[in-house]
Amino acid sequence: MTGPAPLDLASIRRAPKALLHDHLDGGLRPSTVLELAADCGYDELPASDAESLGAWFRDAADSGSLERYLETFAHTVAVMQTPEGLRRVARECAIDLAADGVVYAEVRFAPEQHLEKGLTLDEVVEHTLAGFREGEAIAAEQGDVIRVTCLLTAMRHAARSREIAELTVRFRDAGVGGFDIAGAEAGFPPTRHLDAFEYLRANHAHFTIHAGEAFGLPSIHEALAFCGCDRLGHGVRITDDISVPGDIADAQLGLVANYVRDMRVPLELCPSSNVQTGAVPSLDKHPFDLLARLRFRVTVNTDNRLMSDTSMSEEMLKLVDTFGYGWSDLERFTINAMKSAFIPFPDRLKIIDEVIKPGYAVLLG
Repeated sequence: MTGPAPLDLASIRRAPKALLHDHLDGGLRPSTVLELAADCGYDELPASDAESLGAWFRDAADSGSLERYLETFAHTVAVMQTPEGLRRVARECAIDLAADGVVYAEVRFAPEQHLEKGLTLDEVVEHTLAGFREGEAIAAEQGDVIRVTCLLTAMRHAARSREIAELTVRFRDAGVGGFDIAGAEAGFPPTRHLDAFEYLRANHAHFTIHAGEAFGLPSIHEALAFCGCDRLGHGVRITDDISVPGDIADAQLGLVANYVRDMRVPLELCPSSNVQTGAVPSLDKHPFDLLARLRFRVTVNTDNRLMSDTSMSEEMLKLVDTFGYGWSDLERFTINAMKSAFIPFPDRLKIIDEVIKPGYAVLLG
């Protein structure tokens, strides 16, 4: 009987991971941004070599403002307007996640932002899904098995959410697992898109909502009470409804926080990103540990790997270093995510029982 593996980056990369909140246009390789920009004639990039460009994205996203953070996406979206661009970005996304030990990933993007070169919404989704399938196949050849599910996002400041909801249902048997709304929260409450959510519910479709990131408890309340979401994208501001006067055993939960915990509503927490956008002041002040100890269904996510210069393994290592987690904690967070995935129950169970638990058993020694 050997002891547990060391809790370092190399070992965490070997751990099977499940990712629920990752943006396709936030995870490009800097070198790919440069090459696609050259291919499509986009000449507004702020740097001309991969290292400098990667640093620019990280620094620009590090402003402490969600709105400023979102501005960085103009450059990545600009190079994802062609069939080749979409396929390549999706293909490399699957390969990169698999190489990091991610065995299941839900990757989201907004099809409405990729129409500038004349593609239709359906074509955008078709090319992206083709890229994910190609990436899965290449990863498998390299010994890294991953299943990628696509989520379709509607922009909360726009008016195409019903259209994107219909697109989600249309492609649900082709690799699209669910729907999301994203973008600046303040001034754009989720209830602006009620017709989309009603359509999804009528068609028994899964959806998550970006809520409780830059805006507080009302955003979470609306997402749950009026829209009926399955999961909360971020949801860190649920702590506005929790008070801990002393010991954690004395924690007082309000009605919304109690509902989220009781109903096991998954929280798609993105530690590095939450610090960058100013949702939390620093990693050690992140409510991840409080929520984990209160037994909320917390999950670990990357959000935007390019902007946060991160990976799933690095996010887990940061939590280990900050909160002292062990392998059993990381396994619990991973199983939390897999339980919450937008794929059929038998598929979730199969990955938990045949991939995640055996993988962690080796690491636990």
